[in-house]
Amino acid sequence: MWPGGAGGHRRGMTSPQPPARPTPGPAAGPVPVPWTLVAGLSALALLWPLTGLTGALGTGAPRALTIIGITAAVWIGVVGLGRVPRPVLTLTLTGLAHGLVAVAIGTLVPVLSGFGPGGGPAWTLIPALAIDTMWGALAGVAAAGVQRLRGAGR
Repeated sequence: MWPGGAGGHRRGMTSPQPPARPTPGPAAGPVPVPWTLVAGLSALALLWPLTGLTGALGTGAPRALTIIGITAAVWIGVVGLGRVPRPVLTLTLTGLAHGLVAVAIGTLVPVLSGFGPGGGPAWTLIPALAIDTMWGALAGVAAAGVQRLRGAGR
């Protein structure tokens, strides 16, 4: 007699079962922030001194509004259309990094910051970083909306 019984075969020996497939569940951990993208987008802070040195875009409010518009369009376009994970967090951190780049430029080359040789008052550092971070968060909400409209969130 065979070890499997009177039937002459062991149960499961003639038709192998495929291995069980893991069921899709929550991700193993949070998706990391794309730091290279944050650094690249925050480099748009260099538009201010660049346009100041070259005279492009004029001066005053028209120049400032044009730079803000270009920066916002690039941030929202790249993150919203690029299906970047965690768009609000990514652009919030981009806004903070943008502010840090602007502060670094203003500290290293005060004439480019628009305040003249002495630089800006030190008390403006925290409010400026907070405003840049807030603009990044708003851009992140807009980029998340673009992703949702495109169906990338599914």
